Amino acid sequence: MKISDLRDLLKDKRVIEEINRHLWIESQKAGYSIGIERATDEWLGLYAEGWMKYHLPEKYNSLQAKKRKEEGKSKVTKAHSGKSSKPAPRKKK
Repeated sequence: MKISDLRDLLKDKRVIEEINRHLWIESQKAGYSIGIERATDEWLGLYAEGWMKYHLPEKYNSLQAKKRKEEGKSKVTKAHSGKSSKPAPRKKK
């Protein structure tokens, strides 16, 4: 997921509640406050995609379609770059 997509998630109050819950749980495990920045980074990396898939399925599906489309374009670009993935044949002496 792109950073812009994740920033949009942070505007949702439910996501902030989940991040605060993650902060509390992980701080309890660690025995000290892990900090909101770490909790946010961890939650976004570990749970954001699943949360979006469950709570915002339309947005999740549109992002996945966009991602597949971009991946398809990058494959076409690599194929037309003129560079071969095979090494050049060696000359015989």
